[in-house]
Amino acid sequence: MGKLWSVEDLSEFLGIPVNTLYQWRTKKYGPPGRRIGKYVKYDPDEVRAWFHAQPKAVA
Repeated sequence: MGKLWSVEDLSEFLGIPVNTLYQWRTKKYGPPGRRIGKYVKYDPDEVRAWFHAQPKAVA
């Protein structure tokens, strides 16, 4: 396993504001994260799997 992502890393990857990611966590939505002490960390492989499992947008 490589480096875990911070909420800021995830925000940059998804192009979504950090505050939105925190709101998603309170609603039990979004990629799975793990609390490590006072930090939330994300496994990049799990984030990508979550992303690919989302329905595609219809133009």
